[in-house]
Amino acid sequence: MSTATDPTRRTGRPADPTAPVDRSTVDRSRVDRLTWVLAVANLVAQIGIIVTGGAVRLTGSGLGCSQWPMCEPGSFTPVFHEATSIHPYIEFGNRTLTGVLSVIAVALLWAVYRREPTASRPASLRRLAWLPLAGIALQAVIGGITVWYDLHPAIVGSHMLISLALVAISAYLLVRLRSADCPAAAVTPSSWRPLPWVLAAAAAAVVVLGTVVTGTGPHSGDEDEAFRYALDPLLVTRAHSASVWLFVGVIAVGAVLLVRRRDDVALAPARRAWRGLLAVTVLEAVIGYTQYFNGLPELLVGLHMLGAALVVVAATFACSALYSRREVATSELGTSALGPSELGTGEPPATAPSVG
Repeated sequence: MSTATDPTRRTGRPADPTAPVDRSTVDRSRVDRLTWVLAVANLVAQIGIIVTGGAVRLTGSGLGCSQWPMCEPGSFTPVFHEATSIHPYIEFGNRTLTGVLSVIAVALLWAVYRREPTASRPASLRRLAWLPLAGIALQAVIGGITVWYDLHPAIVGSHMLISLALVAISAYLLVRLRSADCPAAAVTPSSWRPLPWVLAAAAAAVVVLGTVVTGTGPHSGDEDEAFRYALDPLLVTRAHSASVWLFVGVIAVGAVLLVRRRDDVALAPARRAWRGLLAVTVLEAVIGYTQYFNGLPELLVGLHMLGAALVVVAATFACSALYSRREVATSELGTSALGPSELGTGEPPATAPSVG
């Protein structure tokens, strides 16, 4: 049989319907190449805007543009004069990248609605593609409020948290695009059901406390307007550190459970995803402790922000890998190794989307 007529050879899926789907390949019967590339570009851009936003804050350029949506009174762009510093150009550059991110989001939305096969897939999938664009619009408004209120740490922190939420959504969209359109089903025993929810809650605690630590630290985003939380930096840092260790503990529990079932081929994708999450988290922790004990140098703080985004991506993939949307034959449902009572159905937490 030719590749064109053999769906197994064309899609790269194993012939055995009970075997796990190879997640290293993208099934072209679910998403075309252009749509996939745009979805990946969207995720990369969402992470990139966190890095450039961090550069704005770490260089003291948060008020480089004194107005919003204008950069300076009467001018959309920075105006060069003798007293001009580099700060307006750094801030304006970050605003420009928001426009680039918007173009990518609009292109992705068009592709999901107009290109096959995604145009014929469930409406819930296409609606998901609206979230990055809506989030970008929301972030633009919050960015303006941040300038109007002179970089108040609560607003700056919410700016970061929404960006991380958009990173999680963008990662979820990738997972959903490459998954089948069946209802999500757990591939783990029912006793594991709380695991992705606990991991998502722990991850949320880590990033929220991380923004509070930032709000008490030295990098306010402007040399003259240094709004900071009236909190003990050491106490807040210890709370953040404790949340990180809790997060690591949840990862360790999940990893041990997965290793104990190393012979379960259905859990092979989950084992790979959790190994990746553990590696990224350890690297992020090393950067975090290194920056703390070296006086928070700007470069390490910037890398820590990048690491936070990568941890969110890895956590989303790890939780998603505990669920599957793989097409399953009716006769297979009653003979599953786990049994119908242990399979379970339902969606994982929003921070951790389901996969197939």
